[in-house]
Amino acid sequence: MRAVRSTAAGALLVLAMLLAACTSALPHAAAPPRPTPSRSATPQPVDPVVASASARLASMTLEQRIASLLLLHVAGTDPAALRAFVDRYQPAGLILMGDNVPSPPDGVRAITAGLSADPGLPALTAIDQEGATVRRVRTDSFPAAPQLRSQPPDAARAAFASRSALLHALGVSINFGVIADETADPRSFIWPRVLGTTPQDAASRVAQAVEGEHGNVLTTLKHFPGHGVTDADSHSTIPHSSMGLDEWRGSVAVPFQAGVDAGAELVMVGHLQFDAVDAQPATLSPRWHEILRDDLGFTGLVVTDDMTMLQDSGDPQYADPVRNAVRAIAAGNDLLLYVGSVDPQALVAGVAAAVVDGELSSSSVDAAALRVLEVRRELSGEVGPFPTCTSECASPVR
Repeated sequence: MRAVRSTAAGALLVLAMLLAACTSALPHAAAPPRPTPSRSATPQPVDPVVASASARLASMTLEQRIASLLLLHVAGTDPAALRAFVDRYQPAGLILMGDNVPSPPDGVRAITAGLSADPGLPALTAIDQEGATVRRVRTDSFPAAPQLRSQPPDAARAAFASRSALLHALGVSINFGVIADETADPRSFIWPRVLGTTPQDAASRVAQAVEGEHGNVLTTLKHFPGHGVTDADSHSTIPHSSMGLDEWRGSVAVPFQAGVDAGAELVMVGHLQFDAVDAQPATLSPRWHEILRDDLGFTGLVVTDDMTMLQDSGDPQYADPVRNAVRAIAAGNDLLLYVGSVDPQALVAGVAAAVVDGELSSSSVDAAALRVLEVRRELSGEVGPFPTCTSECASPVR
């Protein structure tokens, strides 16, 4: 075998010499072009959170993806019952209201700690904890809007640092607590809760509040694009404003921009209609979501205000909860919040039918679901690859 290989090698050597000689004998033979060495692109590092969330999304059915956009409320303080609800409907998580907070509130920790079947993808837990009149945890005695708007801006930082530390100790992951609305009108529904009576005063306190919450909970700015332009209550009607976009940018937008720049992770969109900008509430408006993303540069999660408020407005065009959900997802919301009563199974089935019928694009669902999954994965603190869930981890609690 070695002799054969040596003979073949010698023949190849002779052939190469003959070819070289022939080439050199030609008077003007051109040298063959030298190949240009190719440069391989430097591989970009893969974000483990994004990779895990993408793998998780790929494993989910359409119905599971839609369910993962819902932030729901169910009454009670029994950790097992709340866990069973989450296991059954597989929402993004729960909003904790006053009826979920026992006295003393330390029992909230048992709820939040046992809510997720998979610690690598924890359920979101949100709460309205502004302080003063809007506080689900009643032991929160830290300064709130009525005091803070007359104090130096750094007082807001201290107050929300303490408030968010309290929530963090209870296992709450999201606070719907920073009011970026502003108004000087005591008749306004939102007046008792604003941090400033001018755009600039509100902006400085909003930014400080956001910075105070960093590291404890995810911060939410509300109610975009601004509840202070009206004295109407969006819990029972659709408030309207004639304010144009240019005027809005120079005034109402300022505190929201300050909060976005300070690093707020969520923005809550209100059921507020600016007729000169769009003839539908901001919650259902692609235009307002474009403004939030493109003009203000917000890249975090967009959550609706309570979707059942649309039905409670009494306007017949918002009487159908499925149609409202379809429009909210199409507009660009990532999380749909339901504090009032809703049938999650019927809601998911209705939205899935809209996708199948082409009324709602699957890409809208997927984009929102991926953003939510990334946040949940980030909250887990785990960075490994997505594990295939076995029947044991998928089974509901007994």
